[in-house]
Amino acid sequence: MKGKMQGVTLIADWDPKPGFKLGSKDIDGKQTYLGSQVWRHPRLEIREYDIPTPGPEEVLMEVKACGICGSDVHMAQADKDGYIYYPGLTGFPSILGHEFSGVVVEAGKNARDKRTNKPFKGGEAVTTEEMLWCGQCRPCADGQPNHCEQLDEVGFNVNGAYTKYIVLPSRTIWSLEPLRKNYKEEDIFIAGSLVEPTCVAYNAVIERGGGIHPGDRVVILGAGPVGIAACAILKRAGASQVIISETQQERADMALKLGADYHVNPLKEDFADRVLEITDGMGADLFMEATGLPTVVYPGIERVIWEGRTLLSTLVVTARAEAKMPVAGEVLQVRKARIVGAQGHSGHGNFPRVIECMASGMDMTPMSTKKISLEELPANILNLQTDRSECKITYVAK
Repeated sequence: MKGKMQGVTLIADWDPKPGFKLGSKDIDGKQTYLGSQVWRHPRLEIREYDIPTPGPEEVLMEVKACGICGSDVHMAQADKDGYIYYPGLTGFPSILGHEFSGVVVEAGKNARDKRTNKPFKGGEAVTTEEMLWCGQCRPCADGQPNHCEQLDEVGFNVNGAYTKYIVLPSRTIWSLEPLRKNYKEEDIFIAGSLVEPTCVAYNAVIERGGGIHPGDRVVILGAGPVGIAACAILKRAGASQVIISETQQERADMALKLGADYHVNPLKEDFADRVLEITDGMGADLFMEATGLPTVVYPGIERVIWEGRTLLSTLVVTARAEAKMPVAGEVLQVRKARIVGAQGHSGHGNFPRVIECMASGMDMTPMSTKKISLEELPANILNLQTDRSECKITYVAK
């Protein structure tokens, strides 16, 4: 398939901070695993590209919907010294966009559909992981693809989905056909674009956090899309009380609509006092930190763990942040509590399980509160630096 397409591209200057040293996986002037230490003066452009051609184990996909992620916003956002906010793997210039769905246009002869275990025919509705794990390094071989030592990421260091067409390895692609029984055609792709952030939440609270028992109490800090998805997942898993801590009322209302039972606004009430009041002094079995403000929120979490009567609490850290938590080991020891980190969404059956949850009634499409065109993407990405009133803004391809 030949032709041209437009792509919303992030450009930045390679200007490492004093003391920065290239890591074993960094590429001088091109790629780093410490984006906020290197990339300066980010800007967005709409550039023209050739439509890519799939290799033997690859799939050419026509993008139908792609959500704007906080990571996109933080890659395009500069601090007072001009450095990007996003701290992770980045390589520019790159087309942004990684929460997406679409239709298979063309597939290589060795590209297979995991749902049928047969070659792709073309026309299948699909979504994809954004983590392009290699399958050959030690973490991948050990079943830990989220920690691949040769990792590439769609929309971070390889071209993403703020465009019309994208080529991907078939190993990361998942069928959305199970959604057809509950969703109309356009809604299939909106739902499909929400699979990736929902899988980030699923990986955090079920896979890394260990899940819950029906009747457990949970607290989610931060009602971004991942926090809201965690509310939906944990309520579906049987949580008796799902508490969302969020300062933005619109986002809190969305969390309450999709699974949360109680809303705490830490700007208007004491977080720890209110959580202990809601839970009759028990505290919570599971906490998820999805704010990216560990120094701000952790003291309240720690107080709930210390004063609450629940032992064996787990705190799952999901949001990316450079700041360190002010942790008192005594609290973790005496209350038999633990802190675990969660990264990514790949492996462990996360994608097919989330798709099946959506197919059987866990509708996440209300999170997509605004639909835009490709041309409107740059302005909306920049606007999200200061305006959080929309839950999820979605690029819908024409």
